[in-house]
Order: sequence, then C-alpha cells, then structure tokens
Amino acid sequence: MQTPNLFTEATQQLEELLESSETLVHAAWYAEPGKYLTSPENLSCLSGTLNLARAFAAVGGKRFIGVGTCAEYDTSAGLLAADTPLAPNTLYAACKAAAAQVLDHFFGADGISFAWCRVFYLYGEGEDERRLVPYIRGQLEAGKEVLLTRGDQVRDFLDVKDAGRMIADVALGKQQGPVNICSGEGVTVRQLAESVADEYGRRDLLLFGAKPENIFDPPRIVGVPSHV
Repeated sequence: MQTPNLFTEATQQLEELLESSETLVHAAWYAEPGKYLTSPENLSCLSGTLNLARAFAAVGGKRFIGVGTCAEYDTSAGLLAADTPLAPNTLYAACKAAAAQVLDHFFGADGISFAWCRVFYLYGEGEDERRLVPYIRGQLEAGKEVLLTRGDQVRDFLDVKDAGRMIADVALGKQQGPVNICSGEGVTVRQLAESVADEYGRRDLLLFGAKPENIFDPPRIVGVPSHV
C-alpha cells in the first residue's frame, strides 16, 4: 500500500487501502538519525500503528507482522533472547514496546496471527549518511580522518538485506509473538570500523578515542536468534 503519511490516515481510509489484504508487514516509523529517540513523532507513530491494526482487522486481515527494536529489551542483560524482560529507556523504544503489547492483546482477541520482529543493528543499502557505516565510508572516500569512540561496544550487526529476508520468512510462516532479527554474533564497533577501512586500505584514518564515550551506551547488545 502507498500513502503520503501512514500515521495521519483515518481508519476508514486505511480500510480502503487495505481492502482484500491478508498479510501485512508494518515497518514504517519515524527514524531520523539524531532525533528519533526522543521525538514526539513517536507518539504519532504509535497511534497511527494502532489505527492501522484496527483497519487491518476490519477488512478481515489474517496475519500482521510488526517491526520493533532490540532497544525495547532490558539491555543490561547483554545477551537478549525473545523472552528477555522489556525495559525501554527512550520514547522511541517505549512506543515500540507499547505497540507490541497492545497489538498482541488486540489481535489475540480477534484471532489474528501476530508476530513482532525486533531488529538489532542494521546497516547496508539505502542507509542514512549520518549513521555509522556511511559516515566511515564517506570520510574514507574523501581521505579524511574518521572520529570515533574507543569502539569497545559489542553489537549485533546485520545487513539490511539479510534482515529483510528474515522478516519475509516470518511473514510467510506461522510463528507468533516476539522474534529476534539478528545475527547472533557480537562484533565490536572497532572491528566493524576496521573491516570497512580495510576495503580502502586506510586504517590509519581511524581515530579511536577521538569522540567521548556515551555513558548510557550499554557495553554489549547481542541477540539470540529466534527459530523461524
């Protein structure tokens, strides 16, 4: 379906757009780098998502797949499974978690199949230039220094194409509830940056420790892959 702004459409308009739909993958959300974690737009995305769900149920939809985030979890655990307790600490993550919980009850009452895909750290084609990997590439291509933290943080990185295939498998399957979309492997930010720099033969341009550490940044976030 196509619409100028999914989150401002009235339920009746959404019903018209969704007519005859049986399976829906809902990946839309406000995600502008540097702003999305605390933006009030998250509230619009939450209410718009609930309207979308209501419209989907009204037209007889059978399976709804939502896309959430690993930030919904209590990340202090380090290794995050689908049953790890939730403890979102940003408005973005809180709205995602709220959507998942409300939709689980809403669709459960209507007998509609529902799965919630929590994605981890994606990179790849179409990525905003302000994000880590595009920033590194842009600096290296220009022959400029890359300013980074120490890079000790361990993260679960996944190519967006692989994530897309995983989400498609979930949509075509029968699994319900939370599903981790991750690699299951921990890689430090330093290792990731060095692997990108090696493509250019310019590790010398990587300046680790040039940027201050984020004291709120968890040291380790790695997912336990869900069996689809």
